[in-house]
Amino acid sequence: MRYFLMVGAVAMVAACGGDAPVTGDISEACIAADRRAASPALCSCVQQVANQTLSSRDQTRAVIFFENPQLAQDTRQSDNPSSEAFWDRYKAFTELATQICQPVEIG
Repeated sequence: MRYFLMVGAVAMVAACGGDAPVTGDISEACIAADRRAASPALCSCVQQVANQTLSSRDQTRAVIFFENPQLAQDTRQSDNPSSEAFWDRYKAFTELATQICQPVEIG
């Protein structure tokens, strides 16, 4: 099942071709975090993967990690079953986004 989800997400992202940027809470947080590798194209790609792998509720929760990385660490280490389940979904999202979305080198 996980394989099919990954193949589907790859196909969806590839089909978009980057022509029209995809915006949402994740892409906006990505740009706002002002990290060196962040670009509209990269953040759009990450948003596309989020749309395929995370519910809107999970995306809202994940946005906070851009602003407060310590909260991500706290969530990862939590013994709360709900937080553990969320972390599994979030980790799968980040792994897939890492495989699909590559930072664009400028200059």
